[in-house]
Amino acid sequence: MSTIQQPFLTDVQELRRRSRQQIEEGAVTSNYGGDAQKTIQILQNVLATEIVCVLRYTMHSVAASGIDSEAVKSEFMTHAREEQDHMLKVAERINQLGGIPNMNPDGLLSRSASEYGTAEKLIDMIKENLIAERIAVEHYRELIRFFGDQDPSTRVMLEGILVTEEEHANDMHDLLVAHEGQPFLKS
Repeated sequence: MSTIQQPFLTDVQELRRRSRQQIEEGAVTSNYGGDAQKTIQILQNVLATEIVCVLRYTMHSVAASGIDSEAVKSEFMTHAREEQDHMLKVAERINQLGGIPNMNPDGLLSRSASEYGTAEKLIDMIKENLIAERIAVEHYRELIRFFGDQDPSTRVMLEGILVTEEEHANDMHDLLVAHEGQPFLKS
């Protein structure tokens, strides 16, 4: 049984013609498989989540105290910087799709999947961050499945962020074990 395969490359002349004709659409070309406006809307919420994470980790890195706090504060600040990198990547993707990143603090928490937190004790800060990272991991996995092959650029960006969020969750789990003395994950 023989199947006819489509050619890999588009007719170059047609590709050039369409690119010139649709120049005002920027990075969103005619073969973009997603809905740019829906993607922008989703990414605005992802952006809000990352901003909240930057703020929470930064606050924790400043406010953590106690005899064991210096290493944890350093870890919190490292995570804050990495979350800021995620924030910038998401904002840039929104821009590429023709949107304006919404970094307005008004409504930030209502757009975020993650919470800011209220912890005052070091152990509670670690727990808040572990919960937030678990939320992020689940949220990014869901979004990666949603974007699939329709928007590979957004999917690949989210896959890269997911790797870091999983590392953050593991770091927070390790800190929790170190400070509570018992592992929660089964070996």
